[in-house]
Amino acid sequence: MSDLKTLQKLAEKRRSIYALSNQLPVSNDEIVKLVEHAVLHTPSAFNSQSTRIVVLFGEDHKKLWDITEETLKVIVGDDEKFQGTKDKIAGFRAGAGTVLFFEDKGVVRNMQEAAPLYADKFPIWAHQTSAMHQYVIWTALAGIDVGANLQHYNPVIDQRVADAWDIAEDWELNAQMVFGAIEQPAGDKAFQPVEERMKVFGE
Repeated sequence: MSDLKTLQKLAEKRRSIYALSNQLPVSNDEIVKLVEHAVLHTPSAFNSQSTRIVVLFGEDHKKLWDITEETLKVIVGDDEKFQGTKDKIAGFRAGAGTVLFFEDKGVVRNMQEAAPLYADKFPIWAHQTSAMHQYVIWTALAGIDVGANLQHYNPVIDQRVADAWDIAEDWELNAQMVFGAIEQPAGDKAFQPVEERMKVFGE
């Protein structure tokens, strides 16, 4: 199979998997190496390299979702209304780990000062850079038969996360990717017509 076909097959394989367990088919070290490769080789605007990543396994992974549950419980208050959220978080906690995605605001500020003509665009480009890291890691996980789903509980958990793992003040949390062994595959995916989403001009 050609490299292109392999890449396309992995893109098709990458799905949001919510039924996860902590029995990974690979070692934690393999996950770390996969993330390290993404950090080194995922592109960024002006080669700014503004994405920062924290990988949580085991008890640290569970601690993240304990923090999330506790924080949201205070916000929601009512036990009955909170039950659905509690069940969802229990599903995340059942996974093997979480990748936390941050953007370094200090890098963004430095880029704004160095290229003031584009100052208003650097925060946007930083989020695009983070999104590329998320996609690369998610797709790579699919390639080793590890399921994942992407969550966004920021900013409500930001300060407690920063305190728990001694995160630098300039690191802004923007996504949490839960991963683990696939207990149940994703269902069928619906697609909007390509012709409504894409145009081609010229010969």
